[in-house]
Amino acid sequence: MARIELKRSSLLHNFMYLQELFGEYEKNWGVVTKILCGNELYLKEIAALKPQEIHDSRLSNLEKMKAIAPEIQRVYIKPPPVNSLKRLVACADVSFNTHISTIQKINREAERQGVVHKIIIMIELGELREGVMREDVVRFYEQVFDLKHIDVIGIGSNLNCLNGILPSMDKLIQLSLYAELINAKFNSKIEWITAGSSITLPLLRKKQVPSGCNHFRVGETLYFGNDIIAKRPIRAMRQDIFTVRAEIIEIRRKPKIPSGEQGTNLLGEKPERSPEDEGKESIRAIIDIGILDVAPADLVPLEPEVEVIGGSSDMIVVDVGENTRGYVVGDLLSFRPNYTGVLSLMNSEYIEKMAI
Repeated sequence: MARIELKRSSLLHNFMYLQELFGEYEKNWGVVTKILCGNELYLKEIAALKPQEIHDSRLSNLEKMKAIAPEIQRVYIKPPPVNSLKRLVACADVSFNTHISTIQKINREAERQGVVHKIIIMIELGELREGVMREDVVRFYEQVFDLKHIDVIGIGSNLNCLNGILPSMDKLIQLSLYAELINAKFNSKIEWITAGSSITLPLLRKKQVPSGCNHFRVGETLYFGNDIIAKRPIRAMRQDIFTVRAEIIEIRRKPKIPSGEQGTNLLGEKPERSPEDEGKESIRAIIDIGILDVAPADLVPLEPEVEVIGGSSDMIVVDVGENTRGYVVGDLLSFRPNYTGVLSLMNSEYIEKMAI
């Protein structure tokens, strides 16, 4: 059975790196856990790090984390579905919101449960995903700030996830100014100004994050140790937290070019045939993992002689050249998955999850 492994020592290393970084710049931060797809083994590994808060976009994942570590503040990081507000209030301490009607319903549900629910008002800064339009922010806040079972603890924004709009000092200053305006007009205290995510981290080192932007929510950089803007590893971080191991179930010498009339494969693709490979052979292996579990393009082989060729629903074909390592049926090949690869693998019930 193919498996994905989480390396505890590397996870701890990256967590401590971020702890020190945010401490240096006096920023608060929370760990985004949505990539883990609610896997209890891995959620326990996150809980063992003792973060101040965890952020997730699935209520079921927050429910699991509440059972594992109820002392860690839980944040729901998308506008809540109104048909699930009972669950939301029960498992999330904080939620991101963009509709007054939803907040009013949360207020009524929080009253029924005898709690005060914290909210972050999300503001549209150009990414065109979730967010209140900038010109409506003050009027929006005016309608929700005195709800007795709602505590507006912050404002925030999302960038880069949909249209790839990058964060900038100008956008972050705008967000800070909205918090100052709200505080001055309503004599209130906005605690969090959260526009910080993995994509914003490079601006921190460049001193391009205003002091007012005091909160980050980080997933990808924690798990992969990468500068997302520059698309390169951060030297002081580790990139080996996740590894995929898949078993060879067939290996033999075959032609590099398929024979016969070519149509499209099950994905509707027509794989290209390189004229340079005409008449050539190599040793090909089939591994016990398929596109049902992960896109072949999301796996980078750790062995330099291995090349991913393609896959079908339950198998992936790789080229091992002349097989100088002497692979046989039953051997494991190792791969480094990217972000979407880990997300797919974690969501597959056919992949074993291990912590090492």
